[in-house]
Amino acid sequence: MYKKFFKRFFDITFSILGLPLFGLILLFIGPIIYFSDKGSIFYNAPRLGKNGEIFIMYKFRSMKMNAPDIRNQDGSTYNAENDPRLTRIGRLLRKTSIDETPQILNVLKGDMSFIGPRPDLSSQIIYYDLNKELKFKMRPGITGYAQVKGRNSLTWKEKNQLDRFYVMNASFILDIKILILTVIKIIKAEGVNVK
Repeated sequence: MYKKFFKRFFDITFSILGLPLFGLILLFIGPIIYFSDKGSIFYNAPRLGKNGEIFIMYKFRSMKMNAPDIRNQDGSTYNAENDPRLTRIGRLLRKTSIDETPQILNVLKGDMSFIGPRPDLSSQIIYYDLNKELKFKMRPGITGYAQVKGRNSLTWKEKNQLDRFYVMNASFILDIKILILTVIKIIKAEGVNVK
């Protein structure tokens, strides 16, 4: 009952309540991002959603315009504190996870949930059997079990194992725990970058 009804109800409720805060962040951060290199404010990234469908995930742009796409060996995105592709404000946005706040719009639209498996790059669909993959049974999340267990310091395979665990064990109590741990991780800035 929680996964099928209440989870979406909470997502809609809290995304609507969070819109004014997102508006204030956009009002303050948007011009800084733009004037850092006269580029776009948002980075719109194709990601794999529920049932393996592709959707556009919104983020504040943290990299320089036309930065090269660098991947890890497993095909996941490369993240490092000293990444030269990051703008000065982008480095701060990444460290504090403020770059993720536009995803509240994805939650409101129904592409994402506040808590769920982290969405993969659309190109990574080749690594999955959509008929069997558990992580595609739920909407992807802004945060999730893998994020509180290590964020970007985990390998893609480790993240997927944690995502599958979450899908099998999702509950209101687990979501509250993940939410609290997410806040702690953000405050401590743990696991933001690869080791």
